[in-house]
Amino acid sequence: MATMTITSGTAPAKRRVGVLAGLEHTATLAWRNLVQIKHNPMELMDLSIQPVMFLLLFTYVFGGQMSGSTHAYLNFALAGIIVQNGLFATLSTAVGLNNDIQKGVFDRLRSLPIARSAPLAGRVAADLVKQLWSMLLMLGIGVALGFRPHSAVGVLGAAALMLVFALAMSWLSVLIGMLASSPEKVQMMAFVVMFPLTFSSSAFVSPSTMPGWMQAWVKVNPVTSLVDAMRALLDGGPLAASLTHTLLWAAALAAVFFPLALRAYQRRT
Repeated sequence: MATMTITSGTAPAKRRVGVLAGLEHTATLAWRNLVQIKHNPMELMDLSIQPVMFLLLFTYVFGGQMSGSTHAYLNFALAGIIVQNGLFATLSTAVGLNNDIQKGVFDRLRSLPIARSAPLAGRVAADLVKQLWSMLLMLGIGVALGFRPHSAVGVLGAAALMLVFALAMSWLSVLIGMLASSPEKVQMMAFVVMFPLTFSSSAFVSPSTMPGWMQAWVKVNPVTSLVDAMRALLDGGPLAASLTHTLLWAAALAAVFFPLALRAYQRRT
């Protein structure tokens, strides 16, 4: 008669990481991404020199033509230049994630007892800190050139709004980073998205100077709402409508791209 051997016990359950531990892992990996600047000073130069170059070039090359004086154009364009730099800076999230995947960093992290979301959240958090640095630097240079913020509260509000919108746009960048096969393709795909959004807005010129068909697009472009809100916070002016539209756009972008980015991240890693 055949006998059946029965083994007792069950397979060990996978270790679950608590919320506090997950936050600690995220903070650790965010710090890892920030500390890399010490070993790669060129990254700090990218965060500092490129935004300042944009600010100086737009002010002193286009200022006289656009507004009659560099000072007047600085007051108009500073918010737009900050927004442009902030949105293009979200591309570093996509490039960094794609580069880590290509180098096998995520394979090593996956073998550790850490929250699976920590590498992604850590990268996004670190890039937001870098964005804050670039924005404050540009504001400081703007003040040195003659710009005078409307109020300290407005500056704080502008920084917070820029970070909120950048966070929402970061999920689009994450999605691109997960779908692209190489960092070079990430930059190509993201550039095609970010370039039209920023330049077909109220960032650098008044929409009233554009053709009618483009004005219709500019009015619904989320970057226009963000720039108008940033301009109102930094330089004064009507705020309620542009701020409301910006926050609604940020919520809509996050609602659409966060789940898509998270799914692509889980499939890729």
